[in-house]
Amino acid sequence: MINLNDRALIKKAIDKINKLAEKVDNLKIMHVCGSHEHTICKYGIREVLPENISVVPGPGCPVCVTTQKEIDTAIYLADNGYVITTLGDMYRVPGSEKSLMEKQSEGCDVRIVYSISEAVKMAKKEKDKKFVFVAIGFETTAPTTGAELISLKNKDIGNFFILNCHRQTPPVMEFLLSEGVYLDAFICPGHVSTITGLKPYYEPCKKYNAPMVVAGFEPIDVLMAIIMILKQIINGEAKVENEYMRAVKPEGNVLAQKIINEVFESVDIPWRGFPVIKNGGFGLRKEYKKFDIYEHEDIPEIKEKIPKGCICDKILRGEKLPTDCPLFGKVCTPLNPVGSCMVSDEGTCRIFYKYRRI
Repeated sequence: MINLNDRALIKKAIDKINKLAEKVDNLKIMHVCGSHEHTICKYGIREVLPENISVVPGPGCPVCVTTQKEIDTAIYLADNGYVITTLGDMYRVPGSEKSLMEKQSEGCDVRIVYSISEAVKMAKKEKDKKFVFVAIGFETTAPTTGAELISLKNKDIGNFFILNCHRQTPPVMEFLLSEGVYLDAFICPGHVSTITGLKPYYEPCKKYNAPMVVAGFEPIDVLMAIIMILKQIINGEAKVENEYMRAVKPEGNVLAQKIINEVFESVDIPWRGFPVIKNGGFGLRKEYKKFDIYEHEDIPEIKEKIPKGCICDKILRGEKLPTDCPLFGKVCTPLNPVGSCMVSDEGTCRIFYKYRRI
């Protein structure tokens, strides 16, 4: 079995990248996974790449791409008597005026939970209260939400709802390619791909002639993905390859896909920093609409107020790095986040602050 942390192997991979890079022009590779950014920053992968090869972070953090309007909707519901249950990262994301954490300090009932099932248990126990679970995440967490709703489908629970913020990753990758953003290739997300398999990448790869490689999260995984992309470009190819074969099957997780397809359907939805992304979200199917808070509350139109100077939108689109932001590490820190990218452990700004602040 290969030792993924073998220094000699890593050095060999770096030497290979440098050699292959001599045969190509400037290349811009995007990844869409916070865990990949952790690996890249922690191990200094950008620092060992040749000058003509750049790897930029994209919209790979589900907390970061949740829109300010969705945060404000959760706050509106908290102000109107709902118990808001949320994962820890969402608790501190700024809305247009305040965060859920600040609303809790003012007396709103906001609770951090580890899963949707914990929120359901609370709702069953406290039947005199109305509960909303803020359901966020990509293809990796949608099956968990789906499985819970399937279990509740035929049960009498009228005080539990979700604020559905689930999103699909491949459509935003296709959007970035279609909008003329200068990108040559993608390192595809490992966690998402364990669910989706390789199929969702085939069409955009072929349509935009963009190499795509699914990668794991060790330094050698990222380096090998870069090597595989370089080889494709040198050979004039554009195909989907799987570097992360020890975890990702070509067909993905069929059971998880079945759960997603049972509960959700593809819908057009805006992402933070993006316009509406075609098929970019998971909407609840008709049979599960009774759990959708929008079916029970007439929520007013909420206008977003993006903080002056914040460039989270450009960071999420791969146009800028956190170090390009005038607020980064000064006004905007993990203890006082201005933008969503500084809140979550998967957020690009938070990762840069942790590993690369100086």
